[in-house]
Amino acid sequence: MRTDARQHHDPAVRGFASDNYAGAHPEVLAALALANGGHQIAYGEDDYTDHLQRVMHSHFGAGAEAFPVFNGTGANVTALQALTDRWGAVVCAETAHINVDEGGAPERMAGLKLLTVATPDGKLTPELIDRQAWGWEDEHRAMPQVVSITQNTELGTVYTPDEIRAICEHAHERGMKVHLDGARISNAAASLNVPMRTFTNAVGVDVLSFGGTKNGMLFGEAIVVLNPDAVQQMKHIRKMSMQLASKMRFVSVQLEALLAKDLWLRNARHANAMAQRLAEGVRQVHGVEILHEVQANAVFARLPHDVSERLQKRYRFYFWDESAGDVRWMCSFDTTEDDVDGFLAALKEEMAR
Repeated sequence: MRTDARQHHDPAVRGFASDNYAGAHPEVLAALALANGGHQIAYGEDDYTDHLQRVMHSHFGAGAEAFPVFNGTGANVTALQALTDRWGAVVCAETAHINVDEGGAPERMAGLKLLTVATPDGKLTPELIDRQAWGWEDEHRAMPQVVSITQNTELGTVYTPDEIRAICEHAHERGMKVHLDGARISNAAASLNVPMRTFTNAVGVDVLSFGGTKNGMLFGEAIVVLNPDAVQQMKHIRKMSMQLASKMRFVSVQLEALLAKDLWLRNARHANAMAQRLAEGVRQVHGVEILHEVQANAVFARLPHDVSERLQKRYRFYFWDESAGDVRWMCSFDTTEDDVDGFLAALKEEMAR
């Protein structure tokens, strides 16, 4: 088949800015080609979305129901709308993606209030939740109805199943529901070496935003309802939130490619291993400080600002807190050992200048 498209980038170039920079895994691309051709019923009544439900059951139990969506912000905003009333509020970590990286979408689009809590490591605890979980009968204050946690967190740390269980029990005792932003849930499961159900439905999480784009998909995520009694009219809210894909089979088949066997886990384990390799090398570089425990596929570090600026000309990555000199280095499913070693060599050269 003839095409006039051209390749406009060097596919050999990889950086450490984001796992969103990576392309799609070849097995995912093959699945997309498999689902193409012929006609399938639109808006989620296709065979691929139907089969996806059974795949999700294998990971999260027979009661789980998946609602594919376009992206992570859409998954979070749609899920939180389904969990809250018009007067509701969501307790989350100050560093949560829904608070700092979604352009105010939860508040502007969902019309809910975020009640944030400062944390040392990106993780909430029952005690930290209580700093904002109060005033349910005070009409002058948005009503805390949901606790939203991220696994793994925006700082690369990972909740244990017991930590999430304690949060869920604490929230449920107060009449609140629990949402888990799982943009990197696969990396967390790989880090803990447990099935995903171990720290989701098995410990009381009500709704999950399941991430696929950061782990090898071309596009798409899914809202997974683990407790159907916790949500209100998810399918209607998904449509109103502009997250209902007409050709949904192309989202569902990617999720199937990840989850039907072990691609999700292989990709996550590799990304995590590359982050560990990077961290081990960074620890040998005098003058560079690793800021948080490296538990998934992210390394947070502090180094001289001018060094980071020079290094950014050689490898893409982002400042996390530019005033403090803090940076974030992310590894992906396609990061290679040579990528890591080359970056470490460049870091050492720039630190020596």
